[in-house]
Amino acid sequence: MDPMELAPEERRKKAKEICFDLLAARPRTQEELRQALKRKGFDEETSETLLGKLDRAGLVNDAEFAESWVKNRHANQGLSRTALVAELRRKGVDGEIAAQAAEGVDRESEEERARELVRKRLGSLGNVDEQTAIRRLLGFLARKGYPQGLAYTVIRDELREYGAETSMLDDAVPD
Repeated sequence: MDPMELAPEERRKKAKEICFDLLAARPRTQEELRQALKRKGFDEETSETLLGKLDRAGLVNDAEFAESWVKNRHANQGLSRTALVAELRRKGVDGEIAAQAAEGVDRESEEERARELVRKRLGSLGNVDEQTAIRRLLGFLARKGYPQGLAYTVIRDELREYGAETSMLDDAVPD
């Protein structure tokens, strides 16, 4: 069905149904809704009018979405501030709003989350040599967006706690 073949009132009603269905599943950014309507063939005027109404009604708020996204993804996925901002940007959240939401993840909580991730991963590494363990852990934290310096520090400390020899890592990174 081409939405442009519908009468204007029917077109607005169908666009509203689509947005409400998407919002019922989970919160969305304005850009996510805009792209969904575009994929379904709705014109820009219909989309922008509806998105404006949803915004004024408080049903779509990119700043609230960003804050919720940051809390959830940092706690459940262990993502760093950098990775969180990048995800929000891909979802269409303004860079300034994304950065402001990510400020909720301070350096200490980021480091603690990295430590938790490394501790959890250490148990599943099995009997790999130290170099392989370090490489895998560095790659793991890098994919989560953690800065290299923080990753080296956390891995060195956690390997020491775990009882591994960390001479290779000590040689690679000065204190």
